[in-house]
Amino acid sequence: MSSFRPTSQAPKGYIPGLGRGAAGFVTRSDVGPATGRPSGSASAGDDGDPLASASASLGGTGSRAAELRAAKLAMQKMQQQQQQQKAQQPQTLFGEAPKGYIAGAGRGASTYGGGDDDDGPTGSGSVMEGSLFSGKDQQFDDDDDEADRIYDAIDERMSSKRRKRDNSQNGGSGAEGGGSAIGDQFRELKQKLADVTEEEWAAIPDVGDYSLRYKQKRREDVFTPLTDSLLESRSKANADATAGGTNKMAGTTQIYDGAATSSTSGFRTNLSGLAEARSTVMTMSLDKMSDSVTGQTVVDPKGYLTSLSNTKIASAAEVGDVHKARLLLKSVRDTNPKHGPGWIAAARVEEAAGKTAQARKLIMEGCEICPDSEDVWLEAARLHPPEQGKTILAAAARRMPTSVKIYLKAADLESNEGAKKAVLRKALEANPNSVTLWKAAIDLEDQDDARILLSVAVEKVPHAVEMWLALARLETYENARKVLNQARKHLPTERAVWIAAAKLEESQDHGDMVDKIIEKAVRSLDKHEAVVTRSQWLKEAEAAEAAGAPLTSAAIVKCTVGRGVDNEDRQRTWADDANAALSRNAVATARAILAHSLAAFPTKRSLWLQAVDLERKHGTASSLDEVLEAASERLPRTEIFWLVRAKEKWLAGEVDTSRNILTEAFKANPDSEPVWLAAVKLEWETGEIERARVLLARARERAPTARIYMKSALLERECKQFDAALDLLEEGIRKYPTFPKMHMMGGQICSEDLTKNRENLDRARKFYQRGLKSCPNNVVLWCLAARLEERVAEYGAGTANAGVTKARSLFELARLKNAKNPELWVEAIRLERRAGNDKLAISLMARALQECPSSGLLLAENISTSPRVEQKSKSADAIKRCPDDPRVITAVAALFAGERKYDKARKWYERAVVLDSDIGDSWAQLYAFELENGTKETQENVKQRCVIADPKHGEIWCKVAKAMSNRRKSVAENLEAVATSILDKSTTVPN
Repeated sequence: MSSFRPTSQAPKGYIPGLGRGAAGFVTRSDVGPATGRPSGSASAGDDGDPLASASASLGGTGSRAAELRAAKLAMQKMQQQQQQQKAQQPQTLFGEAPKGYIAGAGRGASTYGGGDDDDGPTGSGSVMEGSLFSGKDQQFDDDDDEADRIYDAIDERMSSKRRKRDNSQNGGSGAEGGGSAIGDQFRELKQKLADVTEEEWAAIPDVGDYSLRYKQKRREDVFTPLTDSLLESRSKANADATAGGTNKMAGTTQIYDGAATSSTSGFRTNLSGLAEARSTVMTMSLDKMSDSVTGQTVVDPKGYLTSLSNTKIASAAEVGDVHKARLLLKSVRDTNPKHGPGWIAAARVEEAAGKTAQARKLIMEGCEICPDSEDVWLEAARLHPPEQGKTILAAAARRMPTSVKIYLKAADLESNEGAKKAVLRKALEANPNSVTLWKAAIDLEDQDDARILLSVAVEKVPHAVEMWLALARLETYENARKVLNQARKHLPTERAVWIAAAKLEESQDHGDMVDKIIEKAVRSLDKHEAVVTRSQWLKEAEAAEAAGAPLTSAAIVKCTVGRGVDNEDRQRTWADDANAALSRNAVATARAILAHSLAAFPTKRSLWLQAVDLERKHGTASSLDEVLEAASERLPRTEIFWLVRAKEKWLAGEVDTSRNILTEAFKANPDSEPVWLAAVKLEWETGEIERARVLLARARERAPTARIYMKSALLERECKQFDAALDLLEEGIRKYPTFPKMHMMGGQICSEDLTKNRENLDRARKFYQRGLKSCPNNVVLWCLAARLEERVAEYGAGTANAGVTKARSLFELARLKNAKNPELWVEAIRLERRAGNDKLAISLMARALQECPSSGLLLAENISTSPRVEQKSKSADAIKRCPDDPRVITAVAALFAGERKYDKARKWYERAVVLDSDIGDSWAQLYAFELENGTKETQENVKQRCVIADPKHGEIWCKVAKAMSNRRKSVAENLEAVATSILDKSTTVPN
């Protein structure tokens, strides 16, 4: 492509790009120094030349905007002049080219030459003499004229498109948008219509309707003849309307029109009667649904709404799916017409689409094509009404007389019991070996008729064990034995017959026969090689127990529990079997398994304990005593069985029997501490103090232990014999210096039971000091010694501040010897709070949590002693650290109770007692909460559960329960006492 090279100077007044509609671009270098606009008109050479004027204006002003406006005005004026010249010239296909026009010059094509009289596109020839695209001597040829015409046509076409686009954007308004209206676009065609002759106009063909609906074959109208009654009622209605009445039969009203001339056109239809007819129909429907006596509706609103909700409106997608399913199933039927499921599926598709008639038609066609498919017949009976279903099933029974399902379905369709029996008997004639038909027929009969039918059934189907067993249950004892014997002959490998025989003997109280029958059954089944596993026999034993035959269950266990078990695994396996049976509430089976195990292992203590636990939970007092007596005889050196048996007799009120049991226990265990203490407790609790004292003296001589000395001192302390108690404690401490409870008891007697003076204070200190020296790791001794020093002011031995200081030093020494002990930290913190040193208590709590960050005791204490605004955050932190600590859970529950969130509080209290039922403080907190916010039922429930749990630990619980005044109180009484103390503390001490 050759580059453009100018051949001459630009003409005067030439502005680059102005012909394409661009504005002039003039720089300061082009304009020169700023000069004023010439005041005169244009020069003589530029008169009438707009481009010259525009060039003069661009060159003579100092304002660029003014120059641009002047250039645009000049361009518009020039375009108007060109349009006027074109209108005066004769029209050609593309119009005449302007004088001096050079084809392609605007696109950068090379010049073709022109004469002196050529006019450029922007003005006269004088202006274009120095054109860059043409020389003076170049002339136009025919090709140039053709190119000019082509480009003019293209420009006109583009202008037309722009005008159409502008009209469409402006809403089709030619006046407002500046474009032509739609009618203007057809103006030329409309004008040409004037030249069309009548012959041409008549020759124009009519446009026909070529839609698909006219291509289909039109169906002829079907006229249904009306009944005489309908015609007569219609004529009467028209006669009434003619007489001036109203015709409501069709839901319209005919009113006479006087302006009409004919008799038929003298009436006009009033469509407002449609609303009246609809109202009448609705009223009649509501009247039918209402009770004529009371006026109350008998329509079930729930059922009506349910029916409305079940109304299915098929969407377009569902309709398309149904259509696809129809095509697919039609292909299936065409490919394999003898395939019954294809017909069933097609019928169900039509049923789902709501076309029941089409579904029935399809399934009946399937019955004709697949007459040997009972499923197709059953589906046809289901789709049709009951009466038609009976006919269909009758045809099916004739076609397939051996089909049991068809007969059962036919019997179900019968509403009369006699008809059901007839159908089933007809079925049994055709199918005498069908167990299902025999069962269905027998279920409809009474006992006598059932016995007759069963006697026939066992002959027809001797392999049906259910028939034999049912017949045996309906017969008398003698006949039942005969029936079962016959059943054993026909079914030698069926264990159910043998078990039924054993149950029969047990029902007649023939217990000795039960074991024999089961043993014979096991041998017979082994002889006939019937495979019955050990687990299957145990299931049969549990089933026999559930049927009320415990002897049969025990016999089955006795004969089969050892089958397939190694000798080394017998004890473990049988113990697991007993626990598994007990978990399924098969108590008799578990008892039988344990009895068999104890017979094989009579000296196993764990098996005896398991048996005792079973009898205690699920047995009677006599059965428990029998097991304990057998255990004591088998294991005489095991004290637990003697003691449990003696306690059970004592609780039952048989004190003498309990003494005799303990006497026998003494003979078997003369040096046993538990037996001695049990005998002492028996006499002590029954009020025989002297007997208890004598027994303790003998125990100290024959079996001296630290606990016996402690119990001896405790007995004397309860009897207010403090000096004797202290002497016994001194003797016991000399023999057993490392037993801390004797040091504690000595200090408590001196500080609490004796007179509070300096002498008794020193004696108590001496007991505690010796105890701390012998037992430096006992936390309770440190706490008792510190509490004694805290209360020295009560003994007249110093001030309260001095006692607190001494107690504080003791706690610090205790923490040095027992690091990371939360009990010591809690006692030290409580000491500071009692002394009024809250800041020191907070500091100690922080140090304690650093040393013992996961201590539930410390976290619970921190929650209960913190300000209310901090309790929630501290509770959340405590739960994160100790999520399963009952003390933390109890503290959180107390917080919920204080905020009156009773449901949450009860839930958290319950969780605490479930986590550890041995902590009495949790039970007491729950019981106190129920006393304040619960009912009598919930209070009694908590008390009963606490008595069953029998808690032994807990700070407040031990303090109350072990007080001398509460030693003989029961668990329920201690629970009430602890709960009362908690409630008193909560009312006197604010949070």
